[in-house]
Amino acid sequence: QVQLVESGGGLVQPGGSLRLSCAASGNIIDINAMGWYRQAPGKERELVATITSGGSTKYTDSVKARFIISRDNAKNTVHLQMNSLKPEDTALYYCNAGVRSTPFRRYREVWGQGTLVTVSS
Repeated sequence: QVQLVESGGGLVQPGGSLRLSCAASGNIIDINAMGWYRQAPGKERELVATITSGGSTKYTDSVKARFIISRDNAKNTVHLQMNSLKPEDTALYYCNAGVRSTPFRRYREVWGQGTLVTVSS
């Protein structure tokens, strides 16, 4: 079994920064893409950023130039550095990864439990 454990969420003032981390553990052969999603109260879950196994990144327009996604393949970890935070960034942030536990078998989508980010003065 594979689990993703997120950390780093909390309360921060507008303009502040937070660094989210997500570590994958368990029976892992390799990990394909990893990403961060978020869900604000009353809204649908949305993609924030993704990063491929080779380090190629994509961001939703609302976080471009403010957030940076990165990964450490040796540690099976993905990070989300969030700068210049705005109240509208407030959400439960989820880590996602495509994980393969058996060679030559399909990647399985795994989700973390979520970490809460609250941006408020």
